[in-house]
Amino acid sequence: MLLTGINAYICDECAERAFEIVKESTDNPSDKSVFSLSGAELPRPKEIKSFLDQYVIGQDEAKRYLAVSVYNHYKRLMQKPDKDDIDIEKSNIIMVGSTGTGKTLLAKTIARLLKVPFAIVDATVLTEAGYVGEDIESILTRLLQVSNYDVKAAERGIVFIDEIDKIARKSDNPSITRDVSGEGVQQGLLKLLEGSVVNVPPQGGRKHPEQKMIPVDTKNILFVCGGAFDGIEKKIAQRLNTQVVGYTSIRKTAHIDRDNLLQYIAPQDLKAFGLIPEIIGRLPILTYLEPLDKIALRNILTEPKNSIIKQYIKIFAMDGILLTFDDDALDFIVDKAIEFKLGARGLRSITEDIMIDSMFELPSSGETELHINTAYAQSRIEKSKTMRLNQI
Repeated sequence: MLLTGINAYICDECAERAFEIVKESTDNPSDKSVFSLSGAELPRPKEIKSFLDQYVIGQDEAKRYLAVSVYNHYKRLMQKPDKDDIDIEKSNIIMVGSTGTGKTLLAKTIARLLKVPFAIVDATVLTEAGYVGEDIESILTRLLQVSNYDVKAAERGIVFIDEIDKIARKSDNPSITRDVSGEGVQQGLLKLLEGSVVNVPPQGGRKHPEQKMIPVDTKNILFVCGGAFDGIEKKIAQRLNTQVVGYTSIRKTAHIDRDNLLQYIAPQDLKAFGLIPEIIGRLPILTYLEPLDKIALRNILTEPKNSIIKQYIKIFAMDGILLTFDDDALDFIVDKAIEFKLGARGLRSITEDIMIDSMFELPSSGETELHINTAYAQSRIEKSKTMRLNQI
C-alpha cells in the first residue's frame, strides 16, 4: 500500500521501518525504563514491612532486616557522586528458617512492591562449570529476562537465591566422585556476590553455545539468600554448650530457649554447616525465621489477603457456591499440620484432602451452600488415609 506525500510516495512497510529506526535512535533505556525510580516513590522501611504484614504472618525480625536492606538498596541506586567520595556498599542478606516458615513467600511478596527487577532462582540446580546442570551465570540470565534484557535495569535489580543450604560443602562425604554442586558452586558465587562484570548468556548456558554474551556488572545487584539448613540446630547447640554434664552447667544454660535455637544463630554456625568463610563474609546480614506455633498457623490459614481459606471460598464462589467453615474445623486442620511437621505448606495439603470430594461433586450438583465442620473434615482425612493404605 502506497501513502501519498507532497512530492513523493512511501509504502506502508517502509513507513513502519522508518518509525522503528527513529524509535531506536531516540530511546534511552536507562532514562525511560519501566523500573525507573524517584525519591517520591521510594518506600520507607516501615511501609515495606506493613506491606509484607498483609501477606505474611509473624516473622517480624526477618521482615525488619529485609525492609531495611531493600530500602538501603534503593538509596544506593539513587546515590549521586559528591565531594566526600563515600561509596555505600551493598548488604546482601541470608535468611535461615525451617521448611514452611515463609522464606520464599517473603521474597515473592516483596517482589510485588518493588520498582526494580526481581528474580527468584534455585541453587539446587547449580553445578561447577563443565558439568551437567546450570552455570552460575544462569542466575543473572533470569534477572535479564525479568528486566526485558535492559542491562541498565538488571544491574540495579534484586536476586533471591533459594535453597542456598543445598550447596553446602560435604566434608565427610565418603564418595570417590567429585561433589560438583557443593564448594565449587560457592566459589563461583563469590564474584557475583562481591560485584564484578560477568559475561551472561542471554538464553542460558550450554544449550546455545553460539550466542553472544552480555556483560553485566553485579556491583549494584542485591542478593538475598534463603535456606532451611536442616540440622543446623545441632551446630548451634554445640556452640552454646547446651549438652553438658554437671550441676553448675545446668544453671548456666537454663536461660537458653531450646525450642527455638535458630534465634541464636551466628556466622560460625553456617561455617560449621558447610558454607565457606568467603561466601559468609559476602552475606553480612544474617537473620532467622521463627518456627510456626499453633497460633501462627491458625492466623496463616485465615488472616492474610491470599490465605488458603479465602482462596477456597473464591474457588467455590466462582461456581455460585457459598463456602463456610466451623472454627473447630479450622483448628483440626492446624492440629494436623503440626502433627505432620510441614509448616504452612502442610495446611494446604490437608485442606486439599478435605475439599477434594466437594470440589469434584458440587459444581455439577446445583447446590449453593457448603458448610465444613469437624466431623466432615475428620471423615475426609480418614478416607484419604484409607485410600493411601489400599494403594500400598
